[in-house]
Amino acid sequence: MKKNIAILMGGYSSEFDISINSGNVVYKHIDRDKYTPYRVHITKERWFYVDDSDATHTIDRNDFSVLIDGEKITFDAAFNTVHGTPGEDGLLQAYFRLIRIPQTSCDYYQAALSFNKRDCISTLKPYGIPTASNYFLNQGDPIDPEAIINTVGLPCFVKANKAGSSYGISKVKKLQELLPAIEHAYKEDDEIIIESFLSGTEVSVGVINFNGEDIVLPITEIVSHNEFFDYEAKYLGQSEEITPARLSEEDTEKVKKLALKVYQTLKMKGFSRSEYIFHNGEPHFLELNTNPGLSEASILPQQALKAGISLQELFTNVIEACINKPAWSE
Repeated sequence: MKKNIAILMGGYSSEFDISINSGNVVYKHIDRDKYTPYRVHITKERWFYVDDSDATHTIDRNDFSVLIDGEKITFDAAFNTVHGTPGEDGLLQAYFRLIRIPQTSCDYYQAALSFNKRDCISTLKPYGIPTASNYFLNQGDPIDPEAIINTVGLPCFVKANKAGSSYGISKVKKLQELLPAIEHAYKEDDEIIIESFLSGTEVSVGVINFNGEDIVLPITEIVSHNEFFDYEAKYLGQSEEITPARLSEEDTEKVKKLALKVYQTLKMKGFSRSEYIFHNGEPHFLELNTNPGLSEASILPQQALKAGISLQELFTNVIEACINKPAWSE
């Protein structure tokens, strides 16, 4: 008997359209011999199922069901492709755990922790994970530009703490650029992380649980045509993404080992994509995404294909894993 799978897409953040694209790719490639997929849009105003004629049907959030032509439809699992809040920061994960519907991404605590760049870095540092030097600000804190630059140096990066896809990020080269960069970051979040500039090759590393084993996918080298891997570079073609990365065998093993350690230290499940820069010969952790982009052109699907894993296999594996071992069974 086919399982009903709700493909969650949209969300409340600037990444809404990117998430819709990811969700539609899952809808396109899901194994319809095993599953009946339902596109479920998550918006601030309402949650609703979109049928093939683009008619919408409101989701009952009491039990995550939908009424279609008088028939109540319930779901065997939720495929979470919501980037940003509420899909990547733990809110949807906690909701589905409470109503006992399996979902494909990591559990709520791991999602909240990894979505918060500052907390994630602070958790990983005691495990010997190299990172940039950093300085934290909350909205309303006094700003001491000299103290910030003394800590992180120039150039540096100013980032919104809880935002993805390079929203709210600026590269600061001069002291007078710092305050405008902070104001820009505050448009995305009320918390900021300011990091020292790391010079070197940037790579993106997919780690997934596949057939019950944590595996590292082929590594992608990021060559931005802009000054850094910003929104335009990531989504508008202003970068080269080279898989496998042009790394030595030694450096490849270094970053694979580090990415696997990060995944397992944080007790991740499902998909992840973490970013590193080789600085002075050593990979330094930048951040980790628990709901990475899933379009055909996105990094993690490309890495999976290089590893000989089709999109259908990738999606089937994560669905079956969450159904067979839901969060509350542990």
